[in-house]
Amino acid sequence: MRLHLEKKAVRALGVAESFRKGRSKAVLAGVVMRSDLVIDGVAYSNTTIRGDDATDAVIELYKALNRNDVNMIMLGGVVISMYNIIDLDRLYSTLSIPVIGVTFEESEGLEEHIMRAFQGEQAERKLEAYRRLGARSKVMLKTGHYVYVRCAGTNTRIAKRALNKFLLQGSVPEPIRVARLLARAALDHVDW
Repeated sequence: MRLHLEKKAVRALGVAESFRKGRSKAVLAGVVMRSDLVIDGVAYSNTTIRGDDATDAVIELYKALNRNDVNMIMLGGVVISMYNIIDLDRLYSTLSIPVIGVTFEESEGLEEHIMRAFQGEQAERKLEAYRRLGARSKVMLKTGHYVYVRCAGTNTRIAKRALNKFLLQGSVPEPIRVARLLARAALDHVDW
């Protein structure tokens, strides 16, 4: 699917999470935002801390919006909720919408952390899911800040253009920034 970034009313679904140590679930917030930065929808879901349901949670969140005008999904991280890994390819093949996973810090990778956090078959399953994500691409945004992206249904060049289209300052595109705020605020009102 091609991203038509020249269109005036491009919409992105920004997704971010929030959780507290000691809880079994994390809040996942989704914000539909137009490229003129108008918020056009909000939905929530949850993920299991250390679980394997992050991909399903994003799909559930998207479907809860009941929208067919979302042009892309921007994820504030692809390994969330203490190693709950989002399968970008499955997300793209299920929803037929380009997916851009964004992280904001340089990293040597998570393989060693996963091996310390999990044992046996669960560790192998987590490592396999992590390796399927592939390498991140370092991208310099129009603000001069760097982010690291993984994509499904688009490429790094187009992803950079999309991120810049939704960027006001710093390194966090507005759909992800607002989704983070909403996830944090909602966390105070759930009692998992």
